Amino acid sequence: MTYQVYDTTLRDGAQREGISYSVVDKLAVARLLDEFGVGFIEGGWPGAVPKDTEFFRRARTELDLRHAVLVAFGATRKAGVAVEADPQVRGLLDAETPAVALVAKSDLRHVERALRTTAKENLAMIHDTVTHLVARGRRVFVDGEHFFDGYRHDPAYASAVVETALAAGAEVMVLCDTNGGMLPSQVTRAIAELTERTGIGPERLGIHCQNDTACAVANTVAAVEAGVRHFQGTANGYGERPGNADLFAVVANLQLKLGLPVLPDGCLEQMVRVSHAIAEIANIAPDTHQAYVGAAAFAHKAGLHASAIKVDPLLYNHVDPAVVGNDMRILVTEMAGRASIELKSRELGLDLAGQPETLSRVTRRVKELEAGGWSFEAADASFELLVRSELPDRAPVRPFALESYRVIVEHREDGAVVSEATVKIRVRGERVIATAEGNGPVNALDEALRTGLARHYPELRNFELADYKVRILEGSHGTGAVTRVLVETADQAGRDWVTVGVHPNVVEASWHALVDALTYGLDRAHV
Repeated sequence: MTYQVYDTTLRDGAQREGISYSVVDKLAVARLLDEFGVGFIEGGWPGAVPKDTEFFRRARTELDLRHAVLVAFGATRKAGVAVEADPQVRGLLDAETPAVALVAKSDLRHVERALRTTAKENLAMIHDTVTHLVARGRRVFVDGEHFFDGYRHDPAYASAVVETALAAGAEVMVLCDTNGGMLPSQVTRAIAELTERTGIGPERLGIHCQNDTACAVANTVAAVEAGVRHFQGTANGYGERPGNADLFAVVANLQLKLGLPVLPDGCLEQMVRVSHAIAEIANIAPDTHQAYVGAAAFAHKAGLHASAIKVDPLLYNHVDPAVVGNDMRILVTEMAGRASIELKSRELGLDLAGQPETLSRVTRRVKELEAGGWSFEAADASFELLVRSELPDRAPVRPFALESYRVIVEHREDGAVVSEATVKIRVRGERVIATAEGNGPVNALDEALRTGLARHYPELRNFELADYKVRILEGSHGTGAVTRVLVETADQAGRDWVTVGVHPNVVEASWHALVDALTYGLDRAHV
């Protein structure tokens, strides 16, 4: 059995306060996780959460996963209910995923107080649900909720839960530190005792750790060192309370420190790009001090560090930053970065390998913009337009030239708030003035721009604004703070793209993102 990298960003990670993924967001995150090379993506709880049900429905036709297996999450049948009659179990089958994860109580106190059932019935619930799903062709993982606490309270019963799940046909029994209170030595000791007590090899076990003691990554690594082959985590450690084990740190530690082949070749260097892109989709500022992927993970002050790094960068770096897609920095000046831009450009169909001058210009321009708060990690469309603007034979055709725009927000005596926008543009030699109202200044501006372009570009009616996110950039405060806007646009063919704009004025930031969105969409429509 090879190592199983199991991601639960879209289910457990989504329980973090402040995260609310749309279905489109979930599809985008799943694609990124697949690019990172994870083996399993837990997409959510179908039947219990309508958004998750819709995600699995769309995933069947919209996700083309190369590395990952999609997993539906749910619970064992309810106490006293036949498994065939349990609607939640039916929802797991209706999701049509190759694999299913079941949460099951493994702490007798939770069985009796939370489920309000007997120890025997809980084991029957696990057995019945696993055999039911396996008989219908599903790979089944069982998450033993509160396993470590339950094992300390009643090791015989916690062991019986493990034995029951595996005997029923579960592929892996996942030991969950649900309260996040374990330390690495305690995890290692519990696994050793469990395997000795039951005779079950550690390769049939999995590990899932919360981070309440800040030991989730260490606990996960300790479990793998104890023989566990299946480990779970979330992108950037997202999750409720202090979060989950950061999957990126776990994977990097296992692959780079222990030499374990946990990811497919060529995937580890996608780590920084995927981490930051998921952060943007979640609308959470990337943690600059996050291990491996943070902007400061390989940053050094001047003096002794700088002089040593000139001799050998590894004298002050525990790994080569490039192996995870990161860059080393001295003071506030970024070094390198060209490789990441070249790799991303190639992914978008723009090969800069044989054009060093162009690559240098793009790299310089990206760094200048990022210094001002721009981020292209989750805005592929804006990044592609930037790169193409430096390629004479691939430069995008701008659909219009702006003369001016104006936005008015009127708060009336009756409490009604009305926004009106006017744009003055030149389109194919013609001066156009268009006015429109909207439910806000950005909506009004978007409508006015579309109105002005509609006669020349009728295909605009196929585009719609799918999502709009605004973030106050770190270090800026008050009404004059610098804002970053992400605009997600979709067309009737089901394609979507994201653009970015940054400015102290939120309307101007939105304007940049809207212009890129329409430019990209129109350009692609004419390809």
